[in-house]
Amino acid sequence: MGFDTLPAESAPGVVLVGVDLGLPHFDDTLDELAQLAETAGYRVLDRVTCKRRAPDAALYVGSGKADEIKALALGHGAAEILFDQALSPAQQRNLERHMGMPVNDRILLILDIFAQRARSHEGKLQVELARLQYLSTRLVRRWSHLERQSGGIGMRGGPGETQIELDRRMIGDAIKRTRERLDRVKRQRSTQRRQRERRGAFNISLVGYTNAGKSSLFNALVKARAYAADQLFATLDTTTRQMYLGEVGRSVSLSDTVGFIRDLPHTLVDAFAATLQEARDADLLLHVVDMSNPAYHEQIDNVQQVLHEIGADDIPQILVFNKIDALSPGQRPVQAMDHMELHGKVCSRIFVSAHTGDGLDALRSLLAQRLIAETGSGKADPENASV
Repeated sequence: MGFDTLPAESAPGVVLVGVDLGLPHFDDTLDELAQLAETAGYRVLDRVTCKRRAPDAALYVGSGKADEIKALALGHGAAEILFDQALSPAQQRNLERHMGMPVNDRILLILDIFAQRARSHEGKLQVELARLQYLSTRLVRRWSHLERQSGGIGMRGGPGETQIELDRRMIGDAIKRTRERLDRVKRQRSTQRRQRERRGAFNISLVGYTNAGKSSLFNALVKARAYAADQLFATLDTTTRQMYLGEVGRSVSLSDTVGFIRDLPHTLVDAFAATLQEARDADLLLHVVDMSNPAYHEQIDNVQQVLHEIGADDIPQILVFNKIDALSPGQRPVQAMDHMELHGKVCSRIFVSAHTGDGLDALRSLLAQRLIAETGSGKADPENASV
């Protein structure tokens, strides 16, 4: 995967840091973190990886490695240091003091991208809730004025403690208000879903790792113009359209949802519950996989993990292996369709290219067969039989 353009030279430069703790998904090239950084508008200056048996409690990487990273960052003139792993509030604060510059982690980077990309009212509310939940644990570093407070005679803890409590209460109130507004949006979505259910609509949701080509496939199937780009999290807001299946003479409801990613912050899983509800309520999931990505097996596992977290792992799936046009002739599948075992379940697998259209007719036929199998009817529904 890559980007058509790199960040401008004026973009803030960052040094990436990855710590190998012996976990199977460690990205020793930091390629995905680099793509996240570039998507957020940063310019990657250098990458550092190291191995540890366990994170250092104070500095995550230990003082010696922290000195090395600091010298490297200062030598490059970096504006910030980004860690691929989640940092605790104390580790983040200690690293910033040690480095003398901002230090952030993968979670805040994803939150920043989501904040830049959210377009709908619901999407903005969800991002704001996730951001507030993240910041609520990090008052010690986000509110620098707290460190300047000092206690006076007879004042246990001093004004600083009062200020922290005030800030926590303000964030708590903001979280409560945002949740209430999201609940109203969720109720509106529930009403829309009930209307679809009364019409007997068959609901299909596109899910998959970010940048697998979900939005491109969505556009190709329903002839829509949803935003699609070769970058991480190009689509944040759920889009639903009707897709007509000529073989059965009726339409189905097709939804494009936000892409998943490794170590998706739990605050985002919780905050995006309303959007991900489309996947939870689907009759069928089209799990889109970027076949051209060498790590697609790990990406499938990451998507399955998120589906499990949101309670959608029992919904029937069809694996759609996309981007076959990006493969060399020798790498392309011999058969257009086969089956694949996925966590103990056998799923249909089909190979397509949303870019060239290869395999899309076969995918529509497969969806028509699944619709007949699930509903027991292939007769036209006058209310839903519109293109």
